[in-house]
Amino acid sequence: MSGVVFITGASSGIGQALATRYAQAGWRVAVVARRVLAMQDWARDQGLGLDRCRVYAADVRDEAQLLLAAQACMADWGVPDVVIANAGISVGIDLSYAEDLAVLRELMDTNVMGLAATFQPFIGPMKQRGSGTLVGVASVASMRGLPGHAGYCAAKGAVVQLCETLRGELKPHGVAVVTVAPGYVDTPLTRDNDYPMPFLMDPDRFADQAFAAIEAQVRWRVIPWQMGVVATVLKFMPRWLFDAVVGAQRHRKKRRRQ
Repeated sequence: MSGVVFITGASSGIGQALATRYAQAGWRVAVVARRVLAMQDWARDQGLGLDRCRVYAADVRDEAQLLLAAQACMADWGVPDVVIANAGISVGIDLSYAEDLAVLRELMDTNVMGLAATFQPFIGPMKQRGSGTLVGVASVASMRGLPGHAGYCAAKGAVVQLCETLRGELKPHGVAVVTVAPGYVDTPLTRDNDYPMPFLMDPDRFADQAFAAIEAQVRWRVIPWQMGVVATVLKFMPRWLFDAVVGAQRHRKKRRRQ
């Protein structure tokens, strides 16, 4: 048995693809989701019994639920070797509407506070053991602010900085922090997008590449690599040029979870 992985947002999309990839590699998989029945069906379809898969019910916005899930995992299987904070939502916002302040808060609560609350119960035990890997799922959207997506870009940017800070803090204790930044992956989070999605990739292919990056404990990995080139260009593009390229874009407001 290779080890134990703890994954949030595992009931669909990237999270489920990662859970499948780890299970195929012989890992014991602890999955956290709001849709417990869906995850139990997934485990049954994968042929995974309680010796290989545990399903814990939690909404990442509820710190008490997440703490209980983490404690249950550690009671069942000990401190995980890898913790993947994947759960997140993508919602377009328009800050000219007062009601979208609540949407912005939900974005931050889910994508940023949810990630922090996922990591928190495991940091102390991993430091004490002297090993472990924390994985934050960010996005290429973390690189620059995109019209219609102020909240999502800001939240994923915060994920990148939070992971970078933890990386420096935890390295002396033997704990690695990996940031994975997906481009466009064919999941429920992206299927209703009303704009072009270059280099759209299959979730299983994404999971293969993310698994390899996590195993290698890379600091930062954009998947697919072509979007890494795009991300680098966006990051270093002069502001006047960036504004000219993206300033005219407007996207419909949609709410999606990963």
